[in-house]
Amino acid sequence: MGQAIRDVDLLAFERGSHQARAAVVDGVRRSLETGFVYTSSDLSTDLLDTAYGLLAEFFALAPESKQGCVAPGSGGQTGYTGLLVETAAGSNQADWKEMLNWGLPLPANHPLRRRYPLLYPEQVLPEHLVPGISAVLETFHNAIADLQRRFLRIIALGLGCAETFFDEMTSDAPTLTRAIRYPPMAEAPDGGHIWAEAHGDINLITALPRASGPGLQVQVEGKWLDALPPEGRVILNTGIMLERLSNGLIPVGWHRVVAPAGSQQERLSVVQFCHARPWTSLAPLASCCTPDNPQRYCGISAAAALEDVLYQIKLLG
Repeated sequence: MGQAIRDVDLLAFERGSHQARAAVVDGVRRSLETGFVYTSSDLSTDLLDTAYGLLAEFFALAPESKQGCVAPGSGGQTGYTGLLVETAAGSNQADWKEMLNWGLPLPANHPLRRRYPLLYPEQVLPEHLVPGISAVLETFHNAIADLQRRFLRIIALGLGCAETFFDEMTSDAPTLTRAIRYPPMAEAPDGGHIWAEAHGDINLITALPRASGPGLQVQVEGKWLDALPPEGRVILNTGIMLERLSNGLIPVGWHRVVAPAGSQQERLSVVQFCHARPWTSLAPLASCCTPDNPQRYCGISAAAALEDVLYQIKLLG
């Protein structure tokens, strides 16, 4: 039987019996052999509706208004990123998408912010253009971040770690939420652009709670498949940091975004990249190194890994 993306129940893990919890851990472990998993959640539908509505209002603004929300020198960690800016690592074609990025600021004297200012910029959000958006996006960010931290507890057990292994690692990390608008392909310039070229994320895991239309494709056993989760499910994919920590037992979830053939529609999605603290060493866990799977990776810092990828995708000035 080939690899398959599984639909698991986070709430059953949190509220169920020992047997139910063990079944979820096993299901997640098996599903993440593909780099992807679908999960139930307790995210507020009203919050999702409100956030997506305000974001659609922002992206409908005139280009010059949106351009005023660019945060120079932020490396795409906050503010607006325009069309044909981000380029997948190893690609020569910029993606046909525009983005709004945000996270949670740390106090100016926090040691992480003092040491890694690029990863903790002052937040730039379009409150003056879309009143009320900042508070909603902060609430949205916190809700998704909480979901991801809870899901990492399942992954921790599957890796032979304590359930709370990732809690400290993700506390005050530069977790980033990104709204992405993919305009109709009929508006794209010539040159072979697509919505988003094939890539793997740098972080631990990425959550996609909702998209306004199809287009996400995932690579499983060398084939591109449409990601079609059951209604109301959150898509989670794995990143480079988790691959390194797991010594390759959990591979990167490779994906791309391609407009359906003949479609004239745009697409709006919001993703969140759950990061490790920048000073975390990404050395493989002892539980993941065996005679059959000897250590594959050195212990570079999460900050070094992230900044290298930001350079490759052309988000560093």
